Amino acid sequence: MTQLATGTDPDSLDEAARATLTDLVIRGMRRGSAPELDRLVNAGLALAKGPVTMPTVDARTLVGGWSRLSAGSQAEERVTVLYHAFLPINRRLRELCTAWQCRPDGSPNDHGDATYDAAVRDQFDDVHASIARIIRRLADPVPGLGHYRDDLAAALDAFDAGDASALTSPLSDSYHTVWMRLHQELLLLLGVSRAEDEALEERLVAGSAG
Repeated sequence: MTQLATGTDPDSLDEAARATLTDLVIRGMRRGSAPELDRLVNAGLALAKGPVTMPTVDARTLVGGWSRLSAGSQAEERVTVLYHAFLPINRRLRELCTAWQCRPDGSPNDHGDATYDAAVRDQFDDVHASIARIIRRLADPVPGLGHYRDDLAAALDAFDAGDASALTSPLSDSYHTVWMRLHQELLLLLGVSRAEDEALEERLVAGSAG
C-alpha cells in the first residue's frame, strides 16, 4: 500500500473520489469550487489557491500508482509502441501552436494576416489525422482513451465555427488543452516522468530527421 505523507489511507477513497482525483491530476488544475474538490483538499490531496485547485505531490503519486499498466503486460507493450509514435506528432503540435501564437520572426501573431493564419490552421488537419489514428488504436488496450478523439475533433470544429480560443487557450477545452490531457494520461499509464518523456521525444525526433 502506498504510504502518503498526509496520512490519508488510499483505500479510504471511494470510487467517486478516485475518479475526481484522477481527473484533477490529468488536468493539472481545476477552476471553481465543488464539494468533491473540497473533500480532496481536506484529505491533503489537493491545494486550493483562490479559484484554482491543484493536486499535491502525494496525489500525483497515488494516481500514478493506480493508473499504471501492469509492467510487461500486452497492454503496456501496445501502448508503449503507440506512445513512441505519439511523441514526434506531439513535437509537431507544439510547433504549430507556437506558429499560431507567434510570427516567424518571433513577434506576437495579431491574427491580422488571414493568409498566414489559414496556412497554419490547414496544417492542423495532418496532425489531427495522425493523432486520430493513434487514439483509435490506443482505445483497444485502453478504452478510456477513446473519448480524446471526439474531444479533439470538437475543439477543431469549435474553432472553425468561430471560437478563437478553441485552438490554444489554456482556459478552455481547446485543442492544445485536450492534447495535454491525453499526453498526461499516457505518462501515467506507462509510469514515465516528464524528464524521461522530453528526452525520449528528442531522441525520436532526431532519429526521424536523420
